[in-house]
Amino acid sequence: MEQYTQYLYLIAGILFILALKGLSSPDSARQGNRLGMIGMGLAVLAVLSQPQIGNYGLILLAIAIGGTIGTVVAKKIEMTALPQLVAAFHSLVGLAAVCVAGAAFYAPQAFGIGEPGNLPVGNLIEMGLGAAIGAITFTGSIIAFGKLQGIVGGKPLVFPGQHMLNALLGGAIIVGVVLLALGQSDTMFWGVVILALVLGFLLILPIGGADMPVVVSMLNSYSGWAACGIGFTLQNTLLIITGALVGASGAILSYIMCKGMNRSIFNVILGGFGGGATAAAASGGAGGDKSVRAGSAEDAAFIMKNASSVIIVPGYGMAVAQAQHALREMADHLKKEGVSVRYAIHPVAGRMPGHMNVLLAEANVPYDDVLELEDINRDFASTDVVFVIGANDVTNPAAKTDPQSPIYGMPILDVEKAKTVLFIKRSMAAGYAGVDNELFFRPNTMMLFGDAKKVTEDVVKALEA
Repeated sequence: MEQYTQYLYLIAGILFILALKGLSSPDSARQGNRLGMIGMGLAVLAVLSQPQIGNYGLILLAIAIGGTIGTVVAKKIEMTALPQLVAAFHSLVGLAAVCVAGAAFYAPQAFGIGEPGNLPVGNLIEMGLGAAIGAITFTGSIIAFGKLQGIVGGKPLVFPGQHMLNALLGGAIIVGVVLLALGQSDTMFWGVVILALVLGFLLILPIGGADMPVVVSMLNSYSGWAACGIGFTLQNTLLIITGALVGASGAILSYIMCKGMNRSIFNVILGGFGGGATAAAASGGAGGDKSVRAGSAEDAAFIMKNASSVIIVPGYGMAVAQAQHALREMADHLKKEGVSVRYAIHPVAGRMPGHMNVLLAEANVPYDDVLELEDINRDFASTDVVFVIGANDVTNPAAKTDPQSPIYGMPILDVEKAKTVLFIKRSMAAGYAGVDNELFFRPNTMMLFGDAKKVTEDVVKALEA
């Protein structure tokens, strides 16, 4: 039976790898999801088929409860809330790692790794590290959820000596794991867990809201490594494979996101940006004596209808207003008039990696029309109209022109180079990074104030008329 279980683990692992490959492209993402679900189903069956597994009634009850909760959440969750949902799920993965480590520590005979008080040193190290990473993931993800949901303020919570305190906590955790391996003390195990829980809070609280996309992918990596560590403890091949895949892919994605913001990943983890003192100062004075040019939906429709090329730049404002369907309808009308329409996606647009791609795919926007920053940025200079719908920080020229700006150095979409910029926004408030957008005051920019969905629908009506 053990041999067949390992075969199922191997097949499931291959399916997980194929799932990740499928998720790398929008047109194969659904197939990737299906492969991942099949792999997880095989993994569950492999575990349940092992002879030492008992209490099937409790296991099935837990599956039924979890499945019901997951189904209800999946049906009710809004697309705008996906980032905080992902953060919440990461917290559960971290908590699960702590619970499994605790179970293995107190009942190792159930996992075939020894007897209480007589565990191999290697298993104790794996157990301690898995529990520590899981605890950091748990509390860190809770803070990320709170910031994305608006429960916790988006500004960094910075205080003197925070880096030294984090370093001391990290060192104490390492020492605790060593002492746990030498003495197998209950007190030391829970001491490591408590220190890691505190460190999770302190690592994420100083990170600004503008960095949350990186934080989400970073916590995803943490959850994977926690699962991988527990996999070694339990000698579970599939858990090791799955944890390593999640950990490595999350780390790579975090690096890509940091590169998209021109930030060192250590800078993001240890300090963050957006919302600090510099940002507040920039927000307070910019644009105070400047005027903006405001227009109507009819003005926007006339300008775009007479253009030869239009680039649409979606952001979190589109997600909040659920304007993607109206946006696609607007693009279809423009295409019928012979206008070239494309979409430009910034790597950190929205609140999580791929947020805009998911929303546009939901509205059946053709994949070929959606281009990343590096593929379309050079085309803005030769574009007649750019239609910005809720994308603030990723279009702010201050990232290139103001060395004092907290977003200075972050690659942006060069929308200001277009002949005309139409910018939908509810008000003149600063973006998520707490910085005023210079673009609002440029002579080639026309502001369209109002709800993104309502304004876009009005533009569609004007195009039809």
